[in-house]
Amino acid sequence: MTARHDRTRLSRRRLLTVASAAVAAAPFVIQVPAARAAYPDKPVRVIVANSAGGPSDIMARTVAPLLQEALGASFVVENIGGGGGNIGMGRVARSDPDGYTLLLSTSGYVVNPGLYATLPYDPIKDFAPIAELGVSPNVIAVLPSLGVKSVKELVALAAKDQSKFNIATPPVGTTPQLAAELFKVGNKLKDVAVIIHTGGGQALQALLSNSVQINIGVLAPAHPQIKGGTVVGLAVTSDKRWHDLPDVPTMLELGYKDFVSETYTALLAPAKTPPEIVATLEKATLTALNKPDVRAKLLATGFTVTAKTGKGHMERIEKEVPMFKKIIQDAGIKLPSAK
Repeated sequence: MTARHDRTRLSRRRLLTVASAAVAAAPFVIQVPAARAAYPDKPVRVIVANSAGGPSDIMARTVAPLLQEALGASFVVENIGGGGGNIGMGRVARSDPDGYTLLLSTSGYVVNPGLYATLPYDPIKDFAPIAELGVSPNVIAVLPSLGVKSVKELVALAAKDQSKFNIATPPVGTTPQLAAELFKVGNKLKDVAVIIHTGGGQALQALLSNSVQINIGVLAPAHPQIKGGTVVGLAVTSDKRWHDLPDVPTMLELGYKDFVSETYTALLAPAKTPPEIVATLEKATLTALNKPDVRAKLLATGFTVTAKTGKGHMERIEKEVPMFKKIIQDAGIKLPSAK
C-alpha cells in the first residue's frame, strides 16, 4: 500500500515537472512579438505647400533623392498649394503621425500665424521639426527692357504713374510678399499693386512674360535668370551681397534700414510621430546636407545650407512667430481667416 502510494506520488511529480518545463519554454514560442518592419518600408510623401518652381519645391526635389538614397525607400514630392500655404500645411498637420507624410515648409510657416485670424495648424503644437535645410534671400528683379539699373531709378519711374506698375510675389505669408508691402510703404508707392501668385515660380514667370513690371521673390528661382541676363537683379535683402552676384547691392547698402529678409526651408513631421522616426530622418537629412557636393549644388541654386537640428529649427519657430506678428501689425497688413 505504501509502495503503491509512493509510485503514484512519483508519477504526479514527473507530470508536474514536465508541465513546468513546458510552461517555462512557452514564452519563447508564443510570446515573441512580430518583428516591426524597419522605417521606411513604403513610399514617403513630402508635401510642398506651394506650387512647383518655387524655393520649397526646388529644395524638396534636391533633398528627396538624398533621403531616398540614404534610407532605401521612395520619397515622393507632392505640391499642394493654395491658401498661402495653409492648405498643404493643414493637411500634413492632420495626417497620420507615422513618418510617411512630411512637410517641406518655407518661412510662411512662421509668418502666417501673424496674418490670419485662424489657421488649420498650430506652429508649435502640431508638428515635430526634423531639420532646417537652407535659406535664400529675396531679390528685387525687373526685365532689362524696363530700362532701369537701380532701385532708385525703379522707384522714380514707378512714382510717375503708380497705376502702371505691379509687383509679382509668391503667396500671401511669404517673406517676398511682406517685402513687397514694406517696399511700397517705404517708398510711398501705395497705388502700386501687389499681384499674388500660387508660388515663386509662377510669380517669376509673370515677370518673364512681361505681365508685371517688378518681381520680388526668393533668389533661388531667379538666380539662373539673373546670371543669364534674362532679368536684372536690382537688390537682395540679405545682410551682405550674394557670392556670385557681386554687382547686386543689398537693400541695407541702399539706405533701407532693417530691410533684411530671407526665406528658410525646413522639414517637419506631424506631431506625435515616433521620436525614433524623427531621429532617423533628422540624421539622414543632416548627413546629406553636410556633404560638400550637396552644399555646393544648393549654393549654386541660391541657397545657403544651414543644416540645423529639429531643436534648432524649433528655436527659430519660437523666435520668428512673434517677430513676424509685430512686423505685420506695424505694416498694417490684414487678411481674412484661412479655413
